[in-house]
Amino acid sequence: MKKSKPQPATMAQADIRKGTGNIQTYLTEPQGIIKNMNGNIQKLIQSQAKKAKSAMRVLSRSSADVRNNALFAMAESIQNSKDKIQESNRIDLEKGEKTGVPAPLMQRLLLDDQKIERMVDNLRQVAALPDPIGEIISMGERPNGLKIGRVRVPIGVVAVVYESRPDVTVEVSALCIKSGNGVILRGGSEAIHSNATLADILSKTAAAEGVPDAIQFVNTTDRQAVYELIQLPDDVDLIIPRGSNEFVQFLMKKSDVPVLGHADGICHIYVDEAADLDMATKICMNAKVGYKVAVCNAVETLLVHTDAAEQFLPILCDKLQGADVEIRGCERTQQIYPTAKPATEEDWRTEYLDYILSVRVVDDMGTAIDHIETYGSHHSDAIITESYSAAQRFLKEVDSAAVYVNASTVFTDGYEFGLGAEVGISTQKLHSRGPMGLEGLTTYKYIVYGDGQVRE
Repeated sequence: MKKSKPQPATMAQADIRKGTGNIQTYLTEPQGIIKNMNGNIQKLIQSQAKKAKSAMRVLSRSSADVRNNALFAMAESIQNSKDKIQESNRIDLEKGEKTGVPAPLMQRLLLDDQKIERMVDNLRQVAALPDPIGEIISMGERPNGLKIGRVRVPIGVVAVVYESRPDVTVEVSALCIKSGNGVILRGGSEAIHSNATLADILSKTAAAEGVPDAIQFVNTTDRQAVYELIQLPDDVDLIIPRGSNEFVQFLMKKSDVPVLGHADGICHIYVDEAADLDMATKICMNAKVGYKVAVCNAVETLLVHTDAAEQFLPILCDKLQGADVEIRGCERTQQIYPTAKPATEEDWRTEYLDYILSVRVVDDMGTAIDHIETYGSHHSDAIITESYSAAQRFLKEVDSAAVYVNASTVFTDGYEFGLGAEVGISTQKLHSRGPMGLEGLTTYKYIVYGDGQVRE
């Protein structure tokens, strides 16, 4: 089925695409979607945070069997509730169509049979992973006989603010239960019915398995809820926002709670002079339109070595335009492929999340790496080459969370990396980087064994 060509986004659609809304009014103009709160959102959030913290203390002391059994039961509940989930999802989809949510975002919102089966598999995969809690990271003995080690422990209470992907509700809940963390989920308005149904199924099942209150769902999209969450450093240990870089930076500046940023996915593919062009075509098509365009790991900018450009670009661009992808190119790209629209400086800095690709012809790898460093978001970047030395240089010099050789960037995903699921993809360097799974949801504490030592 042929995809419709990209249409100019309205302001509202642009906000939805970024998952943020207008940042300047984000915390100053609350807009309640579900109006059953009696205006008392502050008490609601404080109550949920305290419940999550209390549940975390119990959960962190629980056995691996208790947590795993809860996850397996949650998987079964999701599988058995498919009709109920999809009915809620239809309400969100109908609303999305009426409000003009862009087609790529609608794809992320849709919960078809395949996505629900993947949710079930996420829960089971996470349950099957080794238990991270209590893992001895290191242990050594000092000259005075003290035995000093580090042991892995939960972070505490994690609040996740996310956008149009209701499957995030399942992935985050799974990882937090397994890692012994309480979780507060605050999804976007476009998926409120889907998220509410999923969270209700998961929390009730977990409670029946001896894990009550660990999953707290904020059943309102009023912006005030986020404002309250970021003011609770005594009860909330980490905020993970999944939205635009602007939104993440805003929360980092305003939050009293530590924020782990999932920033823009301005991902690049560099086609080297030594590339296998058939492989490059296959990978570039997959990274742009083979999976989904409205994902943070889709390629947004293509860099092509000048020695490969004349042969490669006409073939690839024809295929891309056949898939309704708009090409925006530098002057050299336009000379080779005249139907490409001119790329602006802003294009190199843009995460499109749409059927648009910016293309630049470069003279050498150094120029490509400089471009990635200047305009990229340190998310996922790839080189296509048959040269071992070129591949090793790219791996060494590109400072991104995930760097690929001869593979599509859309593999940057907790599920694909064998983590079972992810709470987000961190482009920061502390404390977690890349797909954030179980290990990223833990910290450590020192344990010290002595036999009467005192310090002189």
